Amino acid sequence: MSQTAIFWPMIALTFLICCVYAVVFLRRREAVISGQARPSDFRLPLNEPEASVKAIRNLINLYELPVLFYVVCLSLYVVNGANILAVVLAWLFVVSRVAHTIVHITSNRLRLRQPLFMVGFILNGALWVMLALHLALPPVA
Repeated sequence: MSQTAIFWPMIALTFLICCVYAVVFLRRREAVISGQARPSDFRLPLNEPEASVKAIRNLINLYELPVLFYVVCLSLYVVNGANILAVVLAWLFVVSRVAHTIVHITSNRLRLRQPLFMVGFILNGALWVMLALHLALPPVA
Protein backbone atom coordinates (compact mmCIF):
# COMPACT_ATOMS: atom_id res chain seq x y z
CA MET A 1 0.00 0.00 0.00
CA SER A 2 1.26 3.45 -0.88
CA GLN A 3 1.67 6.08 1.83
CA THR A 4 -0.37 8.42 -0.35
CA ALA A 5 -3.51 6.34 0.33
CA ILE A 6 -3.93 8.43 3.50
CA PHE A 7 -4.79 11.42 1.29
CA TRP A 8 -8.01 9.87 -0.12
CA PRO A 9 -9.96 10.10 3.14
CA MET A 10 -8.78 13.70 3.45
CA ILE A 11 -10.00 14.44 -0.07
CA ALA A 12 -13.34 12.77 0.70
CA LEU A 13 -13.78 14.85 3.86
CA THR A 14 -13.00 18.01 1.92
CA PHE A 15 -15.65 17.00 -0.62
CA LEU A 16 -18.14 16.61 2.24
CA ILE A 17 -17.34 20.14 3.37
CA CYS A 18 -17.98 21.43 -0.15
CA CYS A 19 -21.32 19.61 -0.17
CA VAL A 20 -22.33 21.24 3.11
CA TYR A 21 -21.41 24.67 1.67
CA ALA A 22 -23.80 23.89 -1.20
CA VAL A 23 -26.54 22.92 1.28
CA VAL A 24 -26.02 26.22 3.14
CA PHE A 25 -26.27 28.16 -0.11
CA LEU A 26 -29.42 26.33 -1.23
CA ARG A 27 -31.13 26.64 2.14
CA ARG A 28 -30.36 30.33 2.39
CA ARG A 29 -31.57 30.90 -1.15
CA GLU A 30 -34.78 29.02 -0.38
CA ALA A 31 -35.27 31.11 2.77
CA VAL A 32 -35.00 34.31 0.69
CA ILE A 33 -37.29 33.00 -2.07
CA SER A 34 -39.92 31.85 0.44
CA GLY A 35 -39.79 35.17 2.30
CA GLN A 36 -38.42 33.70 5.56
CA ALA A 37 -35.32 35.89 5.25
CA ARG A 38 -33.87 38.79 3.33
CA PRO A 39 -30.38 38.71 1.79
CA SER A 40 -29.27 41.34 4.31
CA ASP A 41 -30.19 38.93 7.13
CA PHE A 42 -27.07 36.91 6.32
CA ARG A 43 -24.57 39.75 6.86
CA LEU A 44 -24.61 38.98 10.55
CA PRO A 45 -26.77 35.87 10.75
CA LEU A 46 -28.40 36.39 14.13
CA ASN A 47 -31.90 35.69 12.84
CA GLU A 48 -31.28 32.89 10.37
CA PRO A 49 -33.93 30.27 9.49
CA GLU A 50 -33.54 26.96 11.32
CA ALA A 51 -32.82 24.93 8.19
CA SER A 52 -29.79 26.99 7.27
CA VAL A 53 -28.67 27.30 10.91
CA LYS A 54 -28.39 23.50 11.14
CA ALA A 55 -26.23 23.45 8.02
CA ILE A 56 -24.07 26.35 9.27
CA ARG A 57 -23.56 24.64 12.64
CA ASN A 58 -22.56 21.46 10.86
CA LEU A 59 -20.13 23.39 8.70
CA ILE A 60 -18.58 24.84 11.86
CA ASN A 61 -18.29 21.28 13.24
CA LEU A 62 -16.46 20.29 10.06
CA TYR A 63 -13.77 22.85 10.89
CA GLU A 64 -13.24 21.67 14.48
CA LEU A 65 -12.41 17.97 15.01
CA PRO A 66 -11.52 17.41 11.35
CA VAL A 67 -8.64 19.89 11.66
CA LEU A 68 -6.98 17.42 14.03
CA PHE A 69 -7.74 14.67 11.51
CA TYR A 70 -5.96 16.52 8.71
CA VAL A 71 -2.95 17.17 10.94
CA VAL A 72 -2.61 13.56 12.06
CA CYS A 73 -3.01 12.22 8.51
CA LEU A 74 -0.34 14.57 7.20
CA SER A 75 1.89 13.71 10.14
CA LEU A 76 1.50 9.98 9.55
CA TYR A 77 2.41 10.52 5.91
CA VAL A 78 5.50 12.59 6.77
CA VAL A 79 6.89 10.01 9.22
CA ASN A 80 6.04 7.07 6.93
CA GLY A 81 3.39 5.81 9.34
CA ALA A 82 0.39 5.74 7.01
CA ASN A 83 -0.06 1.97 7.09
CA ILE A 84 -3.19 0.03 6.19
CA LEU A 85 -4.63 0.33 9.71
CA ALA A 86 -4.20 4.12 9.66
CA VAL A 87 -5.91 4.37 6.28
CA VAL A 88 -8.82 2.19 7.42
CA LEU A 89 -9.24 4.28 10.58
CA ALA A 90 -9.10 7.45 8.48
CA TRP A 91 -11.87 6.14 6.20
CA LEU A 92 -13.95 5.14 9.20
CA PHE A 93 -13.52 8.67 10.57
CA VAL A 94 -14.80 10.09 7.29
CA VAL A 95 -17.78 7.73 7.34
CA SER A 96 -18.58 8.86 10.89
CA ARG A 97 -18.43 12.51 9.78
CA VAL A 98 -20.69 11.84 6.80
CA ALA A 99 -23.23 10.11 9.07
CA HIS A 100 -22.94 12.94 11.62
CA THR A 101 -23.53 15.50 8.87
CA ILE A 102 -26.58 13.68 7.53
CA VAL A 103 -28.15 13.56 10.97
CA HIS A 104 -27.16 17.14 11.79
CA ILE A 105 -28.61 18.74 8.66
CA THR A 106 -31.77 16.63 8.59
CA SER A 107 -33.44 15.44 11.80
CA ASN A 108 -30.72 16.89 14.07
CA ARG A 109 -31.59 14.23 16.66
CA LEU A 110 -29.02 14.55 19.42
CA ARG A 111 -29.53 10.91 20.41
CA LEU A 112 -28.12 9.94 17.00
CA ARG A 113 -25.71 12.81 16.49
CA GLN A 114 -23.81 12.53 19.78
CA PRO A 115 -22.79 8.86 19.40
CA LEU A 116 -21.69 9.53 15.83
CA PHE A 117 -19.56 12.40 17.05
CA MET A 118 -18.04 10.17 19.76
CA VAL A 119 -17.17 7.47 17.23
CA GLY A 120 -15.31 10.05 15.15
CA PHE A 121 -13.63 11.46 18.24
CA ILE A 122 -12.40 8.00 19.26
CA LEU A 123 -11.21 7.18 15.73
CA ASN A 124 -9.33 10.46 15.57
CA GLY A 125 -7.78 9.72 18.95
CA ALA A 126 -6.75 6.26 17.74
CA LEU A 127 -4.92 7.85 14.80
CA TRP A 128 -3.05 10.11 17.22
CA VAL A 129 -2.11 7.11 19.37
CA MET A 130 -0.84 5.36 16.25
CA LEU A 131 1.28 8.38 15.41
CA ALA A 132 2.70 8.54 18.95
CA LEU A 133 3.50 4.82 18.93
CA HIS A 134 5.11 5.07 15.51
CA LEU A 135 7.36 7.86 16.79
CA ALA A 136 8.11 6.24 20.15
CA LEU A 137 8.78 2.64 19.12
CA PRO A 138 11.74 1.67 16.98
CA PRO A 139 10.88 -0.03 13.69
CA VAL A 140 10.87 -3.83 13.71
CA ALA A 141 13.76 -5.12 11.60
